[in-house]
Amino acid sequence: PVCLLLSVSSVLTLSVSTAYSTFYIVGLVLSMQIPFVGFQPIRTSEHMAAAGVFALLQAYAFLQYLKDRLTRQEFQTLFFLGVSLAAGAVFLTVIYLTYTGHIAPWSGRFYSLWDTGYAKIHIPIIASVSEHQPTTWVSFFFDLHILVCTFPAGLWFCIKNINDERVFVALYAISAVYFAGVMVRLMLTLTPVVCMLSAIAFSSVFEHYLGDDMKRESPPIEDSSDEDDKRNSGNLYDKAGKVRKHVSEQEKTEEGLGPNIKSIVTMLMLMLLMMFAVHCTWVTSNAYSSPSVVLASYNNDGQNTEEQARVMSWWDYGYQIAGMANRTTLVDNNTWNNSHIALVGKAMSSNESAAYEIMRSLDVDYVLIIFGGVIGYSGDDINKFLWMVRIAEEKGEHPKEIRLDFRTPPGFDRTRNTEIGNKDIKLKHLEEAFTSEHWLVRIYKVKKEENRDPLVHSPRSSSSSRQKYTSKKVQDHPHFSLL
Repeated sequence: PVCLLLSVSSVLTLSVSTAYSTFYIVGLVLSMQIPFVGFQPIRTSEHMAAAGVFALLQAYAFLQYLKDRLTRQEFQTLFFLGVSLAAGAVFLTVIYLTYTGHIAPWSGRFYSLWDTGYAKIHIPIIASVSEHQPTTWVSFFFDLHILVCTFPAGLWFCIKNINDERVFVALYAISAVYFAGVMVRLMLTLTPVVCMLSAIAFSSVFEHYLGDDMKRESPPIEDSSDEDDKRNSGNLYDKAGKVRKHVSEQEKTEEGLGPNIKSIVTMLMLMLLMMFAVHCTWVTSNAYSSPSVVLASYNNDGQNTEEQARVMSWWDYGYQIAGMANRTTLVDNNTWNNSHIALVGKAMSSNESAAYEIMRSLDVDYVLIIFGGVIGYSGDDINKFLWMVRIAEEKGEHPKEIRLDFRTPPGFDRTRNTEIGNKDIKLKHLEEAFTSEHWLVRIYKVKKEENRDPLVHSPRSSSSSRQKYTSKKVQDHPHFSLL
């Protein structure tokens, strides 16, 4: 955006063009070295804007080269003809590559940046992530504290004395504020520029109130000599207004409220910085240093299960199980296979018989569940149940047993501290393998299918019925029952 704005405003310099071109080429090559990324930087629509700016800069440099070697009429003709043909060719090429599948269309996350309701309607798996929700004002203050107020002041100081560097900072700040308001996770892109602009604001205030006053004041006028004092000694007491003042009194009169105002402003700034440091320390230690990873449960999963065991859980815990327990999971946080996640969501939201068929088809050995009913953890799998249904419905895997009823009570009434709903459920195809201390993590083992169906034995009757092909005379014989 910086280079594009400078190009439009005709103030683009060679240094800015060289810096962007070098950064784009080096960054493109380095990003493609990551196996997961691969050729995505040149095959996805999200990266076409950066490539377009790069091509625009090269065209701009080429036109500047021709401008010094052609006449004005020749340059205008070449400019309009060349720009029109090049723009049309690039536009048609991008459309053709997108239509043929060589360039992937915009992803759902990219659409969500411009239309906040797009993901909830079309791609529920994106809307189900808490990091993709819009940022609240409480989150801004919780993460930035006093910097929320000093950030606009620093932005104003940058715009006041604008140059190429400050254009970059200003555009970065404006775009980051918008994107951070759309998604909570993009707060990470906002915090660097907030820190920079807030530092500029504090630095400007301290520079103004703690500067050297002696450089701004004129030298004081020297007092009259002793001879003049002696000559005018008789007139000193004629009027009260002409009484000579002490040197310290003269300094107080000249300075006035200056030192007091400087001291007050400096103390207020230092107090704000101290409160900011205390708040950051508290947030880091209490909110961001306690991850929701149950190490003991994952260690149990890794030590008490087979090495080739497959664990089925909701996709939020895929990376944790694979990284800490070293076990194979069906879905993980990559979410590249939405159909597989929808199938797992159907199994999670179906009854035991239907879920057992899905689990056997996926060769599942264990099922990991996060349950917060005992300790009141609100981010458990029960809270994510509706998202499982929505994601399964998106891919045509909707569990048909779901019945929505607003009159259905919850599983536990915390106000009255009373258990409600169905209790003492007995599982047929699953058996409990592990439960953590506070029941936060529960692991169930999927029972294997039996080799043959068990025979159903009907109870023998004590009295024999009449035979179909025996005569009544034989049946009435006294020794017939002995046969």
